[in-house]
Amino acid sequence: MKINLTIILSILLAAGLVALGFTSWQAYQERQRLQIDLERRAALLGESINDGLVAQLEKGRDKTLRHTIDRVARTSSRLAGLAVYDLRDSIVAATDGMGPYRARMAEFRSRQPSQDSAAATFLRADERRFYLYLRPLSAEAGRIGTLAAVYDAGYISQQIREIWKGSFIRWFVQALVAALVTLLVIRWSIMRPLNRLVDWMKDIRTLGQSRRQPPPAFFEPLKQEVDRIAESIAEARATAAEEVKLRATAEAIWTPERLKEEMRQLLDSRALVAVSNREPYMHVHRGKSVECIVPASGLVTAMEPVLKACGGTWVAAGMGDADRETVDGKDEVRVPPDDPRYTLRRVWMSKEEEEGFYYGFSNEGLWPLCHVAHARPIFRIDDWRYYQEVNARFADAVVEVIGGLDQPLILVQDYHFALLPRLIKQRRPDARVAIFWHIPWPNPESFGICPWQKELLYGMLGADLIGFHTQYHCNNFLETVDRALESQIAWEHFSVRIAGHSTLVKPFPISIAFTPRDLEPREAQPTAAELLKDHGLKADLIGVGVDRIDYTKGIVERFLAIERFLERYPAYQGRFTFVELGAPSRTHIKRYADMVGDVETEAERINWRFKTKTWRPILFLKKHHSHQEIQPWYQAAQVCLVTSLHDGMNLVAKEYIAARNANDGALVLSRFAGAAREMRDALIVNPYDIEQTAESIRYALEMPVAEQAERMQHMRQQLVSHNIYLWAADLIRELSAVRLSARPAPADQGAEEGGAT
Repeated sequence: MKINLTIILSILLAAGLVALGFTSWQAYQERQRLQIDLERRAALLGESINDGLVAQLEKGRDKTLRHTIDRVARTSSRLAGLAVYDLRDSIVAATDGMGPYRARMAEFRSRQPSQDSAAATFLRADERRFYLYLRPLSAEAGRIGTLAAVYDAGYISQQIREIWKGSFIRWFVQALVAALVTLLVIRWSIMRPLNRLVDWMKDIRTLGQSRRQPPPAFFEPLKQEVDRIAESIAEARATAAEEVKLRATAEAIWTPERLKEEMRQLLDSRALVAVSNREPYMHVHRGKSVECIVPASGLVTAMEPVLKACGGTWVAAGMGDADRETVDGKDEVRVPPDDPRYTLRRVWMSKEEEEGFYYGFSNEGLWPLCHVAHARPIFRIDDWRYYQEVNARFADAVVEVIGGLDQPLILVQDYHFALLPRLIKQRRPDARVAIFWHIPWPNPESFGICPWQKELLYGMLGADLIGFHTQYHCNNFLETVDRALESQIAWEHFSVRIAGHSTLVKPFPISIAFTPRDLEPREAQPTAAELLKDHGLKADLIGVGVDRIDYTKGIVERFLAIERFLERYPAYQGRFTFVELGAPSRTHIKRYADMVGDVETEAERINWRFKTKTWRPILFLKKHHSHQEIQPWYQAAQVCLVTSLHDGMNLVAKEYIAARNANDGALVLSRFAGAAREMRDALIVNPYDIEQTAESIRYALEMPVAEQAERMQHMRQQLVSHNIYLWAADLIRELSAVRLSARPAPADQGAEEGGAT
């Protein structure tokens, strides 16, 4: 009630002040207009009767003069009286109405320095306001008298009072209506939604979940903040419940909060810096506005939750066409845009550098070299030079970021920056540096193809810690070092000592942000039929694949397995559609451009063979899909196919499992993906074995509900207990425990020392 009264009084006061200002201005203008009109009227009257009065005054016709001014007084509007004076200031003739004004007239006339010109003024007599106009009556010989005209000016004040009265009434009515409308708007548009929001928050506090959603329109910013609070509360409760369940077995669940606390103790005020080629947020032009998007990247999916939980700085290449417009003088910007948690430092590359460093050496050289997917690596001297230059530029950026900070922790990501660890350690020996290799590491014979294998290995061994997804990749790396460089390898500790510097090599299977809260049931999602309807198709069952269009992902082999499945089990024709969400990638490289064509051709061939008017066996959606766009397909698909020919981890497998909150569905997973070593309840296949994959699709679709639930529960519990927060904690804990050794030798020294042991 108090707030309502305050609102009403505030509206009345504001409206009153506005009305006062406008009315004052209107009254002033109206008074000026009426006074000018009265002055003009008096001047015209004097001019019109001047000649007649002069003639009569010269001839001494006093009666005629009186008769003339009486007639004029009767016919003139607002005229109170007329009087004619002679040269001795004696009244020659006057109308009856002049009596009350004579004293004030005489007083005014006595103050006039000269009576040879017209004079006028507003005066007051007996509480009556009047206008006095004096005009000399002149003949050829000179002035012979004076005409005095008196006008009643009271009507001017009356009209001004009417203006104020009307304005007050309008102000009162308008302010009252505005106050009532405002109260109704507040009640219906603010108080009711606010009460719903309060009820929703009470549900979260008391029940742990909400019975209703708050209105998203007016309270959207507040709702977003409350959503984050609710998520934190729900996550904390789920984590606490899960901790109680697992306490007996000495297990623990990792959450953002626990990681943050762990990092606070491990870092002890030291800085955390992540380095990658792909940036977590990209600014691009959309028409006349700038939009912030999240690039499609498994690395971003894995690393972003860590930086959100721990803070710090992420150093990455700025690739968006609006990236330069959104950074400060240090090429930095706080992200995420809606809830800043850490700093993004952008490093710039020219088109030539991007071609040589990224598309050339990294993705035409190292990528096929490390993936056993039957693509020949290409190495060019110019690409290698660009690779060296860009690594050096990133080293400059990192050193600038950590300037003045004591013993910072630096996490270098992936094969783009094999030289970076040693470049950093040469300039900052006190920094703890780790490099995590997100792709497989091949056997020594395969890696030996690279003309600059020694320089790459020596650069990586500048790190204090090297991480891979699996122990198998660690073994391959150590064997490669053993054959290529003169070094000391302690196999029992999985460490390498070279040029006075020791490096640990350990497996850290990467994962996704999945906590106990994600095990809770979610709202119903669109069905397969609803999703396919948007594409003009009908099917009862769907499978899904989510990939960059890359020759290592086994997409063509996957399509061949679907074709074989439909051949062997024709009952599924018209009932099962496989949806491939394929993101074009690295299309500057001919092998990738050809791959897009191969995938499209194979999909069209199979569709042409089996399709009907309303059904196709393969729906190929070729574009970059956001996480929000992918989730409904994960949740609607009865089976997910991950058929990589060679992969470090492949987080799509884990994302599909995370989306299956009803514990249904099945995962068909390549044994050549790192995820196969953790997701043991998936249907593990050899993607080159088309018959085996086709049969696994059939079994996945016909798997008993109880078996689906058992397998999915096991895999989801594996995700909870081995999520990205545990990965980050293990990696950073291991890095923090490293004993810093002597300053690494220069890079050229390492190259000279290279050789077989």
